[in-house]
Amino acid sequence: MLRLILLRHAKADYPPGITDHDRALTPRGHRQAEAIGKYMASHDLKPDLALVSTARRAQQTWALALPAFGAPVPHQNEGRIYEATVSQLLDVIFDTNDSTHTLLMVGHNPGFERLASYLAGAGDAQAAARLQREYPTAGLAVIDFDAHSWRDVSEGTGHLERFETLATLP
Repeated sequence: MLRLILLRHAKADYPPGITDHDRALTPRGHRQAEAIGKYMASHDLKPDLALVSTARRAQQTWALALPAFGAPVPHQNEGRIYEATVSQLLDVIFDTNDSTHTLLMVGHNPGFERLASYLAGAGDAQAAARLQREYPTAGLAVIDFDAHSWRDVSEGTGHLERFETLATLP
């Protein structure tokens, strides 16, 4: 079984004169990132590998979520995640070594929302309904695949195990 975790970056600011790629998290975003990291760690959602968009807000989200795991998690900065289409995100997934059973990607919308909807052919009905409404900042989709290779991941082959937002966390 393979597991894909899609974490949208936490809340970022829109200051004038700053490029989109260089936008930083707001204080609320800092709290969101720490909270989703704690949620992931407490629910055994530790990845084997994290691929993190090179955008500042995604980098900060991962840096703030990571300490909750209490141990290092291998990660790579991945420029292809920034402003990516579903096809481009799939290329990133396909390039993942099959020894990685749980892959975390930290990135952006609308790509993550579209990718999650594209991949999840089955799963928790309430989670799917929430996913269709909105993929807010610090939103977390967990999609499982009955596959042994990331190259076997395709449209509708995933099972949406959960979709959590800070509003839905216990």
